[in-house]
Formats: sequence, C-alpha cells, structure tokens
Amino acid sequence: MRGRGGADRADLGAALFVLGLGLVGVWQALAIPVSPLYAQVGPKLVPWLVAAGLLVLGALLTVHAARGGWSRGIEDLQDAAPANRRALGLMLAGLLANLALIGPFGFTVAASAQFVLVAAAFGSRAHLRNLVIAFVVALGAYTVFVKVLGVNIGAGVVEGLVFGAPE
Repeated sequence: MRGRGGADRADLGAALFVLGLGLVGVWQALAIPVSPLYAQVGPKLVPWLVAAGLLVLGALLTVHAARGGWSRGIEDLQDAAPANRRALGLMLAGLLANLALIGPFGFTVAASAQFVLVAAAFGSRAHLRNLVIAFVVALGAYTVFVKVLGVNIGAGVVEGLVFGAPE
C-alpha cells in the first residue's frame, strides 16, 4: 500500500525494522566487556561490523522505500512459485543441528552438519563432497579463531584429536 509521497508502507516498515536491528546491534556491542588482554582485535569487532552493515542497509532501504519501494505488486506475487518447505526445513534443521552438536561435539562437527544440511537445502546431492568441504573449512576456521586470534569457539572431539587437550 502506497502512502503519501509514493512511499510503500510495507517496504518502509521492513527498512525501519532493519534499522532497528542495527540499533540493537550497537546497543549489544556496547555491552560486551573488553578485557585489557586484547591489544587490537577484540570481541567487539564483528558485532560492530554487523551493526554497521545493518544500519547502512536499513538507511539505503529507507531511502528506496521513500522513493516508491522495492517490493513487487500483488499481481507479481500471484505468479511467484510457492515456498519450498523442504528447503526451509533443511535450513532450520541445520541451525538446530548446530545448536545441538556444538556443546557435546565442538565447532567442527556442528558447523559441518549445518553446512551439509544447508547445501542440501540449496539442492546439492553431493553429500559426501559437501561433508569433506565443510570439515576442512570448519577446522580451518577453528584454527584461525583459536590458534591465531585466541578466541575460543567451542573445542570438541575433532579439535581434541587434531590439536590435543585444550590449553
């Protein structure tokens, strides 16, 4: 529904919601305690980057919504394909698998399971190949975060086998 000045209310609402998420991100980034042990890159870097990205995106969406909006009309939505419930279910399963596995099995196992399920949601049928890629990428990410940056992201079975007992 178009309001005064050509602005689409739904698009403006979505834009303001994204701006609100950015403000919540700023608020939460400010609340993160910083240890004096961090010399340069600390635990606030990524939250600040995400918050800044949300604020920029929200501002751009607000400008676009004020100029008439970006969403399609009702006629276009009637021609759209129905939602792919299988894909949405697989993505949700990936998120839940990560949540369930990261505590008992660690980052590498949890991230690998999530990667395979999300790849399947996007239509990939090469599950073994996806598992190998996920394992290598997740273990590499774990190595960078824990061994290079000193940020613990959840050691588990694989990390214990590869790097030994936690320090």
